Amino acid sequence: MGVESNFKRNLLTDLNIWKKNENRKPLILRGARQVGKTTLVKQFSNSFSNTIHLNLERKEDVYFFETFNDVETIINALFTKYRISFDKKKETLLFIDEIQESVDAISLLRYFYEDVPELHVIAAGSLLEHVMKNVKSFPVGRVQYLYLHPFNFVEYLNAKSHTGAVTSLNVIPVEEYAHSTLLKLFNEYAIIGGMPEVVTTYIHTESISDLALVYENIWETYKNDVEKYASNKTEARVINHIMSTASSYVDQRIKFQNFGNSNYRSREVGEALRNLEDAKVMQLIYPSTNVTPPILSDFKKSPRLQFLDTGLVNYELNIQADMLAFDDLSDMYKGAIIPHLITQEMISLNTYKNRKPNFWVREKAQSSAEVDLIYNYKGIVFPIEIKSGKVGKLRSLHQFVDRSSHPYAIRVYGGKFSIEEHKTISGKSFYLMNLPYYLTTLIESYMAYLIEIVSQQNLEE
Repeated sequence: MGVESNFKRNLLTDLNIWKKNENRKPLILRGARQVGKTTLVKQFSNSFSNTIHLNLERKEDVYFFETFNDVETIINALFTKYRISFDKKKETLLFIDEIQESVDAISLLRYFYEDVPELHVIAAGSLLEHVMKNVKSFPVGRVQYLYLHPFNFVEYLNAKSHTGAVTSLNVIPVEEYAHSTLLKLFNEYAIIGGMPEVVTTYIHTESISDLALVYENIWETYKNDVEKYASNKTEARVINHIMSTASSYVDQRIKFQNFGNSNYRSREVGEALRNLEDAKVMQLIYPSTNVTPPILSDFKKSPRLQFLDTGLVNYELNIQADMLAFDDLSDMYKGAIIPHLITQEMISLNTYKNRKPNFWVREKAQSSAEVDLIYNYKGIVFPIEIKSGKVGKLRSLHQFVDRSSHPYAIRVYGGKFSIEEHKTISGKSFYLMNLPYYLTTLIESYMAYLIEIVSQQNLEE
C-alpha cells in the first residue's frame, strides 16, 4: 500500500459515521479511476477484526457471485475460505472492489442489506454508470453512496504532514501571519494537483520533473478506458478527439458542434462528453439564472468544461515549469487555471451527492453578466467571483447582488482575508468577503462567519 495508505482522507470521517450506524446499508464508493478508493477502504479496514477483500477483476473472486445466487451461501463460502467464524459478522468488513465487473454482484447488494444487515459491506468501482444501465434489478434504496475525489488542499496538507498549516486553517478567521505560508503551499498544490499517486511521488522526490511519467500513466489509463465508455467505434473516435483537445478549453464555455476544430456534430460530441462525465474524467458545469434557491441548471445554455484534476490539465498543457515562476497564479493560462482549481475544490465538498456546481449568467442584449460560481448555503445563494481585480471591476457580481435579497458576496483571490462594505454601481450596500484561495474548502464555515459578523454589526447599530 505504500506511504499513500497513511494519508488522511476527509472521507474517513464519513466512513466511520457509516460504520456506527445500526441501520447502515451496503456502501458504494464512487469516483474516477486512481483517486484512491481502494487505498481508502484498506486504511479504513484496519478498524475491523476481519476483512475480506475481493477484487472482481480476478476470476477466483468473481467466482462467488457467478456460482451462488443468494447472499447467505456467498457469505458462508467466503467465511469458510477466509477462516472467519460465522458469528463474527459484526466485526467483519466485506470489501467488493471493481464491482463493475459483475452485474450479479451489483444486483445482490440489496440482499446484503435485507438478509445480513450486521455485516459491513463496501463496494467500489469505476465506470459504474455504464454498468448500471445493464443491471435489471438495481438495489435502489438498498444502498448508500459516498463520492471520492482527488485530494483537495486540506487533504494535500495532511498528506505532507504539514501540521502547522492545518492548524492555521482551523482558526477562523485565518491569522494574517499564516498567509504567505498557506499561499505558497496552495501554489504548489495548484501546480501538481491532487491525484494520490502524483502527491505521493512529489512528497518523496519534491521534484515536479519526476511527475511526468505518473501523469502520463494516469492519462493513458483513462484513454485505454475509451472503449468501455463508447458504444461504437465512431463514439470511441469522438471521445479520443475530446481527450486530446479538451485541455485547451479549460474553464471556457464550449459549443458541442465542431468541438476542438473537428467536423463532429453536436449530438456526437454531446454523447461523448456525457460518457466522459459518467466516467468522472470530465464534467459539464452549466449556468443558472437563479439568485434564490433552488439553483437550477439551464441546459439550453453553453456549459463550462471541468476536468477531474487541475494537475492533469497543467501537464497536458505543458505549463507546470512556467507556473513555478509565478507568486500569484491568477494570470496563468489566460486566467483559467485558478478558477478551474477553485471549482475542483468546491466539487470535493460533495461526498454524499454527485452535485455539480453552477455559475450565474444574465444574458441580455448589451447587458450580459457572468459570475464564476454560485453556492446555496442555508437558503442563501452566494455569488463567488474568482479573481484579483479591484472591487469596482466586479460588475457581474454587482448585477447579481442587485437582484438578490441578501447583502453577501465573495471574492476568492490571492490576497489576504478581509470583509469590506461596498455599494453596487446602482447603489445597493453589500458585504464583500475576500477569501484567499487556500480557504475554498472551508467556504461554508466562512459563509457562516460572514453572516454572524454582519448580524452582530446590525444589532450594534
